[in-house]
Amino acid sequence: MYQCSETNKTRETFCDIYFEMSLKKILLGTVFLRNRYIGLSSVSTITDKKYRFDESEGFLFRTKGKILTAAVFSSVLIGAAVNEQIKDKNVKSQSNDVVIEAGEKLPDLPTYTAEEVSKHGDKNSFWVTYKHGVYDVTKFLPSHPGGEQIMNAGGLSIEPFWNVYGMHKTPEIYKLLESYRIGNLHDDDVIDHSDDELWVKEPVRDNRLIVKTAKPFNAEIPAKYQIEFFDTPNELFYVRQHMPVPELDADDHRLKVTVKGSKIRTEEFSLRDLDKFRRVTTRAALMCAGNRRSEMNEVKPVKGIGWMGGAISNAVWGGVYLRDVLLYSGVDPEDTKGKHVIFTGADIDATGVNFSTSIPLDMAMNPSSGILLATTMNGHPLPPDHGRPLRAVVPGAPAVRSVKWLQSITVSEDESPSHWHQKDYRAFNPSKTWETADFATAPPVYSLPVTSAICDPADGDVVSVKNGAVQVRGYAYSGGGAKIVRVDVSADGGRSWWEARELQADAAPPQQHYGWTLWTASVPVATQQKEVELWAKATDSNFNTQPERFNDIWNIRGILSNAYHRIKIKLVH
Repeated sequence: MYQCSETNKTRETFCDIYFEMSLKKILLGTVFLRNRYIGLSSVSTITDKKYRFDESEGFLFRTKGKILTAAVFSSVLIGAAVNEQIKDKNVKSQSNDVVIEAGEKLPDLPTYTAEEVSKHGDKNSFWVTYKHGVYDVTKFLPSHPGGEQIMNAGGLSIEPFWNVYGMHKTPEIYKLLESYRIGNLHDDDVIDHSDDELWVKEPVRDNRLIVKTAKPFNAEIPAKYQIEFFDTPNELFYVRQHMPVPELDADDHRLKVTVKGSKIRTEEFSLRDLDKFRRVTTRAALMCAGNRRSEMNEVKPVKGIGWMGGAISNAVWGGVYLRDVLLYSGVDPEDTKGKHVIFTGADIDATGVNFSTSIPLDMAMNPSSGILLATTMNGHPLPPDHGRPLRAVVPGAPAVRSVKWLQSITVSEDESPSHWHQKDYRAFNPSKTWETADFATAPPVYSLPVTSAICDPADGDVVSVKNGAVQVRGYAYSGGGAKIVRVDVSADGGRSWWEARELQADAAPPQQHYGWTLWTASVPVATQQKEVELWAKATDSNFNTQPERFNDIWNIRGILSNAYHRIKIKLVH
């Protein structure tokens, strides 16, 4: 066991143990940085940040619930404010409109030691480092979507955060960061925050997936495969990760269920224990709340992964009903008002914080909700990317509620306190900015609006006209168990609409249509037309129809992006 003593606080010793740390330890290694400014001689600096040193483990632990959130600076820099603030700043590292990659050593800037940087960690002066760069981001603090959590990153390197949240390594984010550049970090204090250890055990993925980010892995299914299979093959099911995939043993895995009330009741289940409940299957599509975000981004830049239409897939999930497990664990089905079910996964960020979100208890206890604790996907054990060995499946809700690698369930009067629940997946009107949005008062998104997308032909395709028409295929979906009752396609800017005559859907009971619908339409085109723009819109059994324009539903997070889907194609008669 490594001990941080006066005789081994050298850089070499630190580097030797750094790469042996578990994921929970890796970012905390940043807190050490170098013995020249943080060590046993300066524990007071650490305890001021609500941390303590534990000699039995040799690294810093969280206390009092104050954490170095992995969203600390990564979420800051990916905000919708990015593009607006870039326009108003002179980038110090920019010459002749060529942007230098963030963190490169620059001439003619002052040099700071890590010790000097560590003294700037409050609202009056807030500095961070990235590779060779030193940045004063004090003025950016009010724009941070995560609120006060960013304060725990003051005076430290943000590089370990970005190694976990690799989607931030983009020219736009680098440019914003460099706009706050004030100097260079002393050469002796630059640490190689290699991220290889975090990702060496990632699953092997199908090379047909369209990769949006590699670390963490996020990828969508190509449109042509969406319509080829009603139930998406496991290897083609889109992948949404927030952190590295945890490695779990099904035989050893345990699910802890805690019910809080006048008394606290706790149950623990192995996967074999769960088999005593009735086994069921549910066909359900899972869709990221940010599906089709790239189209909304064309109106005005938004925050988030630039999903096209491939962040939705369909599968048959096998497991047991969440409701049955909660009843067994002592939940009163008549006492659900104002209570919540918190799902916590085994995936953790670089600070040791587990992914977590929650749903209302009355939603979980609804007998027709179909919410599962799932162990199989399309008749096979869950793949690692999709939650092996256990996950929640919350049909009709944004996929973020279907927590993977499920390790605990808590019934409480409180919602999940996690960043992903409190500061994300909430909707705002088009006028709200990151500065004016109040996440605390915005309702969480627990259902999804009706949507559709054209999968074939693709935008820009050359299409042969047959019998005066073109064949158009795609998918449609609506949340909350609503059935797709109609899909309409227009080839003349909405003056006339042609109804899809083929709808392939699951034969589910009313209000339990959790799967998607695949559709085919024959759309007439004029003989003289050389190019046409196709519009598609769906209507569900609640007779909700997609809105026409993204302008009217734009929001800073880029979620619930469900306006008409439009593509342009060239025609060959």
